[in-house]
Parts: sequence; C-alpha cells; structure tokens
Amino acid sequence: SDEGHLGERLLSAEQARSVELSTAGRWTFDADGAAFKLASEARRIQLAHLFDPFTAVESATIQPLPHQIDAVYNRLLPEQPLHFLLADDPGAGKTIMSGLYIRELMLRGDLDRCLIIAPGSLVEQWQEELYDKFELRFDILSRDMVEAARTGNPFQERNLLIARLDQLSRSEDLQAKLDIVEWDLIIIDEAHKMSARLWGDEVRRTLRFQLGERVRDHTRNLLLLTATPHNGSNDDFLLFMSLLDPDRFIGRVRSGAEVPDVSGVMRRLVKENLLTFEGKRLFRERRATTVNYDLSPAEMRLYEAVSSYVREGMGRAQRLQDGGDRRRGLAVGFALAALQRRLASSPAAIHRSLERRTEKLQKQLVDARSTGALAATKRIAGRLGDPDGFDVDDFGDDEFEELEDEAIANAMTAESVAELEREITELRLLVDLAAQVKSSGTDRKWVELSGILQSPEFTAPGEARKIIIFTEHKDTLHYLEQRIRTLLGKPEAVVTIHGGVKREDRRRTQDAFRNDPAVKVLLATDAAGEGVNLQRANLMVN
Repeated sequence: SDEGHLGERLLSAEQARSVELSTAGRWTFDADGAAFKLASEARRIQLAHLFDPFTAVESATIQPLPHQIDAVYNRLLPEQPLHFLLADDPGAGKTIMSGLYIRELMLRGDLDRCLIIAPGSLVEQWQEELYDKFELRFDILSRDMVEAARTGNPFQERNLLIARLDQLSRSEDLQAKLDIVEWDLIIIDEAHKMSARLWGDEVRRTLRFQLGERVRDHTRNLLLLTATPHNGSNDDFLLFMSLLDPDRFIGRVRSGAEVPDVSGVMRRLVKENLLTFEGKRLFRERRATTVNYDLSPAEMRLYEAVSSYVREGMGRAQRLQDGGDRRRGLAVGFALAALQRRLASSPAAIHRSLERRTEKLQKQLVDARSTGALAATKRIAGRLGDPDGFDVDDFGDDEFEELEDEAIANAMTAESVAELEREITELRLLVDLAAQVKSSGTDRKWVELSGILQSPEFTAPGEARKIIIFTEHKDTLHYLEQRIRTLLGKPEAVVTIHGGVKREDRRRTQDAFRNDPAVKVLLATDAAGEGVNLQRANLMVN
C-alpha cells in the first residue's frame, strides 16, 4: 500500500492483466538518527510488558515486597475492568501497590486518566510518594485550580489528579463537573469513610458514600483502599461492598443472610502474614493488651455528677424534639454526648469543656438580661443541619472536634433567665469537681500510662524504645504532653501532632520521631494520626 503495509487481495483475471511490476526505491539512511532512536525506544517500552511482565517494578525507585507484587500482578491486573477492595493491614504499603498498578497500566497503554480521592491530611503524602517512587506527576485539586480552569471544569483539563474526600463530598458543583468526565482508574484511600448504615428499615447514606456511588459510574477501574473494612456490622459491610458491586451486595442487606465469599473482589492480609523475599516476617509479632483500671473516689464523684447532668439534659433535649424543635434538640443532645466522651478522655478534657460551657452560658446570661433573647443554640443547630440527614461521618475529624467544642459551649435547653442561672450554678459545681480531679494526681488512666512509660519494656537499655500515644481530643493531648515531659524529665523527648499542625511541621515531627534517638514519645490526635508511620514505634497506646 501507499503506507508501506503488506496485504492480501483476490484479483479477477481482468484485474490481474492490469498489474504492473513496481520498482521500490533504494533504502536511505539520511533521516534524523536521534528521532529514529527515540521512536524505537518508545516502541520498545510500549511492547515491554509482552516480554517482561514486571516492567513497572524495573522502573520504580523502590524494591516492592512479595505481597505487593502479588497484589498488583496476580489480583489487580488480571481483572479488566477492576472493582476491588485492597484491605491489607497498616504498613503493607497500599500506596506503593497503587503506584505500581498505575505505572503498569500506563506502560501497557491502558491508563491515561486517573483520579485519587483521599482524606485531606493525606493528599500531599500521596503526591510526594507517587512522584518519588514512580515519577508519577499528580496535581492536587485546589480552589485556585477550579477557578482558573479554562473550560470551567478542572477534571477535564487534568489527567492525573488527587482530590480531597470532603472537598468533593460536600460540593454539588464539583460533583456535577465530575459527572461529565470519564476515568480509566479511580482510587479511594481510607475508603471505609464512605459509610452507610441501616437504621430500622432505612439505609442512611452519608455524603461520602453518595460520592462513592457517583464516581463508581464514571470509571472503568475502581480500587478501594482501607485497613478497616468491617466495623462489626454485616449489614454495614454489605453496604460498603455495594460500592464495588451493588447488584451483588445491596440485595443482601436486611435479609440476615451470611456475608458471601468476597475473595474475588477483596484481599486482606494481616501483618503476621507479610513476609520478605527471604521468607522472614516483615513485622515483629504484634501483642495487644487491654489495661483495665478502677476509678478513684474523686473520679467516681465527677463521673456520677456529669452523668446526672447529661441525663437530665438529654431528657430536656428529647422534650424539645417532641415539642417540634428538632434542630435545637439535636444540638443539645449532640453537645451532651460530646461532654460524656470528654469525661471518658481525661480530667483535663472534661474540665476545659465544662469551663468553656460555663463561660459561654455566662455570656449568654448577660446578653439575655439586656436583650431578653436566648439565641445561642440557633447557630450550632444550623451547622448540624437537617436532623433527618445528620451523620457524624459527614464531618472531617478536625472539623468534628471543632463542632463538638462549639456545641458544648453554646447549645442549651434553658427557656428563661432563671433556668439558665440554675444551669450555670450546676456547671460551676462540676467545674470545681473536675479541677479537683485534674490537680489531685488521682487520674487512674494517667497512673496506668505512667506505669507503662516506666516499665522495663519501654526503659530497657540498648535499642532506643519509642511509643506512639493516640488520643481523641487536643485538651487531653496537651495534658499528657505536660505530664509525660515532667515524668521523663526531658522536654525534647516528647513531640506532638494534631489538626492544627502544618504539613511541613508534621513531616519534621515524624522525621524526628523516626530518626532522633532523643525523641521517645509521639503524641497524636486521632485526626492527625492518619498517615503516621507506626513502624518505628515499639509500643502504641490508644
């Protein structure tokens, strides 16, 4: 042919008589040699997977482990299209497996467009690891990128993109833009955050879950990543798995049927089964222990007093809801439940929360005496939104703690100045009780923790022993920070990470914990703990 291709064709006798012998021109070697070499190399790379099934491994800057290679080449790549849940234990390297999978699909010509959805605290980590280990250049979706998009749709203009989970789940505008774009692969990290729950006969889908359902229909391959796929409820697990295959799993919800075999769409390896190429365990044996303790008399008095206050408040909140003021009732109930959690966290957390509530209600009392209005609950009730649609899983961890703080400080059931005065009097008594426990040194949780910090397991000579301590609340974190530094007598031995720590400072803190022998203890809130590398620690307390 004119294009230089060979082919076959049947000719009639008449056509055959018109065939003429064509003389080909001589081959020449005067073309651009560099261009020829470049084209040849591109063709070689394009066909490399036909001869070397592990091409991406050869081009990566890291040496993948056996379980990582097995996941990518034996579980993910053979599935076309892929709808899969990778649920290995923390530390298995799910980011590395994802990068290998992306790179291999690219080398095989099966991937041009990829979207990664991750919690906000992890997007920079994803971007850095994919570039450092696989030279994959992903952009992070930002407000500036959305506003600067020439077409008005950044998803159309970027082939490799990382987006924050809640940035998408709470923006109908971004989801509408996402709806008109097709992807070769979507990866969702910490996918268990896309939860749905069965309440009676009703399935309550969080905004994050609805996002998962939405993006599922706009990608050829969908990969979910989580280390905690099951929360103990089979119905919740089946709803979660319906993100991969609704036809297979959604019909089993409410039926009481056993969870079907999910091995075809899910892999879960625990740390004990992760091995090196030499067959040795990748991680040391994990030993989990529950430390039980009894409350001191002072703690018991505080516990009973706060619990009584919460019970009475819950009763008033229920009466508000029964009377038609459902938003306000929800806000008060939310605040009181948060107080109960602070009580279980530490004396410092409940003391500071009670102080804030007393201060705010005192201010409301002053305002009410001058204006005759008690309106503090309206703002927090508005933030919580529709009582029928409220779900704590729709809030990021840091945002949720801020919401709790605001609710504790502002939500109230008082209908008059006299009722508000009585509540403030009761709160002051609770503040005094909490202050006594906080300053008495009889905090039983601290006594048990200090025992761990002074145990031979932590103080043994030789290899530097390190411990990570997770807590839910920043007030508890600061309380522990002060007490541990005093106990160890070395302020530099304790470092902290919480939601207010900037990305660069967080990275420096983690580097210090991993590499500085003087740093013994890392304190982190649960929210900031996402992405913290636990492998350097000998002990972890939660």
